Amino acid sequence: MVNTYPSDTSANPAIVAQSAVRRLPRWIVWTLCLAYVLPGFMGRTPWKAADMEAFGFMFNLAQPFGSDNVSWLKPTLLGQTDSGAALLPYWLGAWAIQLAPKGLPIDTAAQLPFIALLGLTLAATWYAVYALARTPAAQPVSFAFGGEAKPADYARAIADGGLLALLACLGLARLSHEATPALAQLSFSALLFFALANLARKRMTSLFCAALAIIGLALSGAPALAMILGAGGAIVIALDTGQPQSLRVRKVDVAWVLIFCLASAAITSGLDLWRWRVASSHLFEIQAMARLLLWFTWPAWPLALWTLWRWRNQLKSISANPHLSLPLWFMGVGIATTWMSGLSDRALLISLPALATLAAFALPTLKRSVSAFIDWFTLLFFSVGALIIWTVWLSMQTGFPAQPAINVARLAPGFVLQFSLTAFILASLATLAWAGLVRWRAGRHRSALWKSMVLPASGAILCWLLVMTLWLSLLDFGRSYAPLVNKVRSMMGATDCVHYYGLTKAQGAAFQFHGNLKLLPVTTRAQSTVSNTSQCAWLIVDTQALAAFTQEVDASAWTQHATVRRPSDNNEDIVLFRALSISITAKP
Repeated sequence: MVNTYPSDTSANPAIVAQSAVRRLPRWIVWTLCLAYVLPGFMGRTPWKAADMEAFGFMFNLAQPFGSDNVSWLKPTLLGQTDSGAALLPYWLGAWAIQLAPKGLPIDTAAQLPFIALLGLTLAATWYAVYALARTPAAQPVSFAFGGEAKPADYARAIADGGLLALLACLGLARLSHEATPALAQLSFSALLFFALANLARKRMTSLFCAALAIIGLALSGAPALAMILGAGGAIVIALDTGQPQSLRVRKVDVAWVLIFCLASAAITSGLDLWRWRVASSHLFEIQAMARLLLWFTWPAWPLALWTLWRWRNQLKSISANPHLSLPLWFMGVGIATTWMSGLSDRALLISLPALATLAAFALPTLKRSVSAFIDWFTLLFFSVGALIIWTVWLSMQTGFPAQPAINVARLAPGFVLQFSLTAFILASLATLAWAGLVRWRAGRHRSALWKSMVLPASGAILCWLLVMTLWLSLLDFGRSYAPLVNKVRSMMGATDCVHYYGLTKAQGAAFQFHGNLKLLPVTTRAQSTVSNTSQCAWLIVDTQALAAFTQEVDASAWTQHATVRRPSDNNEDIVLFRALSISITAKP
C-alpha cells in the first residue's frame, strides 16, 4: 500500500514548527467578524434593486395589503412570482417582520435573519477549514527530532488564515450585506461545505447540517446547485483513501447525503421550483469572466493558485487529499455556475469559502519575501483607500478640499450630509485600530501562519466599515428608492392607493414600503369592458414603459402631472398621471 501520510516529504510542502502556529486571540477574531458583519446591515433602507425586490416579497408575505390572498408557496410582488423561484429567504424575512418587537423598523427586522446567515457563513468556513487541516494528508511534515506543529494547533492556525482570507475577498462585501437569496445560497453552500468536511469525524452533526444545507439551498432558488454540490461533494469525500480506515467516511453516510439530494429534488419538483437559466450568449466572454474573477476573488485567488502549485505532487493522487479535492469541487462548481448564468457575480459568491480554504493552505509554504510583499501591498492599498474615504467625507462636511464635494453634488443632486457623532467615533476607532495593527505588523514578532492574512482582512474590514459609517447617508441617498418615492408621494397628497403600469418589482416594493401605498394595476384596453374608470386618483408609469403604455392603456382617462427623476440615476424616471374622473368601484 502506498504511504500518503505527511512523512512523505516529496509530496508535502508544509514544513511548520510549533512556534508558527501560536493562537490568534479569539477576541480579535470576534471583533473582526462583528466589525465586518454588522456595518452594511444597520442604519440603511433596502437598496436598488435586488435588495429592495427581495424585501418586497418579505413585506408582502408579512403584511399583505387589504384582504388579498397571500400564498407562502407562491409569493408574489405586483402579481409576479420570483424569477429565481426562491422561498426560504422570503419566509425568514417575513417571519422576522412578524416576530419583531414594536418599535423595530420593519426593514431592519427583515435583515436580522440575514445577519445570522452571514455569521453562519463565516463560522462554517472556519470549521470546514479546521476539519480539512486535521486530515493526515494536510498535516505538516514530521521533524526527525520533534518540534513540528501539533495537529490541532496547526489546524486552528490554518482555519484562522482561511477565515481571514474570506473576509479579505473584495467581492464578498456588498453582496453579503444584502438580504437576498444570494446570501442564503452562500450560507447554505458554506454549511454543506462544513458538513462534508466533517462527515468522517462528526457523523450526526454533519448529516444534520448536510440535510439542512441541501434543503436550504434548494428552497433558496438553487435546487440544481444543491444536487450537484451535495452529490458530487459526497462522492469526493467517499473516494478519500488518505485517511486511516477508522476515520474514513462510511458508505451509509454517503448514501444518506445522496438521499437528502433526492429528497430536495422531490420537494422542489412538487413545489415547481426548478428553473434552468443558462445564458449561452456569455459562454465565450472569456475576458469579462477573467476580469470578474480577478477583482471579485482578490486576494484569495493568487494564494489559491500558489497552493495548487506548491501542493502539485498531492494533486496526482487528489482523491487521497480531501483538503484539496473538496474545495476544488466547490470552487469549480461556483465558477461554472457563474459562467453559465451570464457571468453573475452573485453566483460566484458560493465559490469564495472554498477559494479561501485553498488560499489558507498556501500559508505554510509562503516565503518570507512573498509574505512581506503581501503586507506592504496591502498596507499601501487599504491605507490609500481609507485616506480617500476620509478626504471625501471631510470635503462633504467642510467644503475642503472642494473638488470631492463638487463631484458628490453632481452625482447626487439634492443630497445634504448631516454630521453623525456615532459614525465619526466608529470610523475614528477603526482607523486608530488600523494604525495600531500596522505598527504591530511592522515590529519584530515571532512568525505565525495567519500573519500574512491579518493586514488584507483588516484592511478590507477597515474600508468597508468606513464606507458604511462615513458614507452611509450618501450611499443610502444614492442607492435607495426613498428619495424618488418621497418626491412622488408629496405630489399625490392624501391618498392610500395608486395605479401602476410598467414598474419593476423593486420599484413596486419601494412604493408599497416607503410610500405606504396600495398598488393596483391599471386597466388595459384588453381588460376594459366598460367605460374607463379608476379606483385611485393617480397612476405611476416607468418611463421605459411609456411606449407600451400608450398602446395598451386608454390614455384619454389620464393627464400627465409630472415626471420625477431618481436623484442619483439618469435612467430611472417615474411619470405621474392624474385621473380625469374617478369612479370608486371598490374600497382600496
